[in-house]
Amino acid sequence: MQRIASVIRLRPEHRDEYLRLHANPWPEVMATLRRVGVSNYSIFLHGDTLFSYLEFHGNSWEEAQAEIARDPKTREWWTHTDPCQEPVPGARPGEWWSTMTPVFLLE
Repeated sequence: MQRIASVIRLRPEHRDEYLRLHANPWPEVMATLRRVGVSNYSIFLHGDTLFSYLEFHGNSWEEAQAEIARDPKTREWWTHTDPCQEPVPGARPGEWWSTMTPVFLLE
């Protein structure tokens, strides 16, 4: 199991829309995430920063991300959620959600 945490900025003018969308996420998008091995997926909001945490059960997170990106319903979902977000300052070129480095774990 791989723990993955990342951050992105929520555009304040789209806050209500983003929260509305995530109050009722599309079942097809959730099914795709589960199918590729994502579990225990949470998104938290602090000010204008979204923090995401998920657990990945699979061999390759990169391959799982590619499979998620091929899903037509997920791609449609992103047409609604992407305008609500923008990369955080310091994000690498082309990076959307910025991956965080783990520094501590209590098991």
